[in-house]
Amino acid sequence: MHKAKIALEDGAVFEGTAFGAGGESFGEIVFNTGMTGYQEVLTDPSYKSQIVVMTYPLSGNYGINPDDSESRKIFLEGFVVRECSQIASNWQAKNTLSRYLEENGTIGIEGVDTRALTLRIRSKGAMKAVISTECLDDAVLIEAARASAGIVGRDLVSEVTNPQVKFSEKEGKYKVVVIDCGLKYNILRELTSNNCSFVTVPSTMDSRQILGYKPQGVLISNGPGDPQALGGVIDTVRQLIGRVPLFGICLGHQILGLALGGKTYKLKFGHHGCNHPVEDLRCKKISITSQNHGFCLDPESLDKNTIEITHKNLNDNTIEGFRHTKQPVFSVQFHPERCPGPNDAGYLFGEFIRMMEEYREVHA
Repeated sequence: MHKAKIALEDGAVFEGTAFGAGGESFGEIVFNTGMTGYQEVLTDPSYKSQIVVMTYPLSGNYGINPDDSESRKIFLEGFVVRECSQIASNWQAKNTLSRYLEENGTIGIEGVDTRALTLRIRSKGAMKAVISTECLDDAVLIEAARASAGIVGRDLVSEVTNPQVKFSEKEGKYKVVVIDCGLKYNILRELTSNNCSFVTVPSTMDSRQILGYKPQGVLISNGPGDPQALGGVIDTVRQLIGRVPLFGICLGHQILGLALGGKTYKLKFGHHGCNHPVEDLRCKKISITSQNHGFCLDPESLDKNTIEITHKNLNDNTIEGFRHTKQPVFSVQFHPERCPGPNDAGYLFGEFIRMMEEYREVHA
């Protein structure tokens, strides 16, 4: 049992016990309100350059299994829990949380007052932080946190996108190109279950190459960091508008908004968890959604003549979805593919299918 500390740029320091890998790591500290789904959180590329605090007090009790990972590895910088269970009790479990972090070189810290830490983030906002099992000097750690790189203005997508083009094994009625900005695997599973075959391409691929695959639709995936730093991807998506149906998820939603002339801003502490209520303004339906983002579209920056706001967050009234009134384009800020999270918003993949069908009928 080794001591570990978390130091925040505002001068706060929290002490706990290390588990997983040792070392020192920097990132923006955020909290996740999910009661389950820690493996999906760990493997969500959208958490690149972030240290995640779980508000639910117990993690690791059902272990780790090969089927619940949402990407090829752990991308977050550190994992903070009140208690890490040393017992993995589930018929699917193949590993413990502690061993999984160690194998992936990720630092974990338990025994932290996660309630106090979460309240501090809520009141002060997401901050730069350092988590360390090596240096335990408070003053040194605080200065190191302050001197570390934040996420504003940084292109983090280039660090998580898969450089290889990958094709689905199963043939489908609809062919979809997925721009991998930090793709979660369950997006691909949802496409497959909706009779789609897919091609995943890196975020660096241009519009000409994407259209060369002759897709019926293009999906822009979730991913990490500041969307305004992604000039190349934004230009690519702008060139695709009107040429093929487009569906954006999370970061993909922000990229589409920027491609259409909108602006984004940073939220105080972001939306991270699987219990966020969202209203579909078209039918007044309420969905409980899975979310993971620190930036948001500015509603005043969007062209009201061509863009209709379709979804809003019931906690803070931020934009959760829009559609273009003249082009086959729509997007949502939350994760309709869930994992972790409820199934409420899965209907949006059906909307994507209908949009591709309608576009094909018109352009047959």
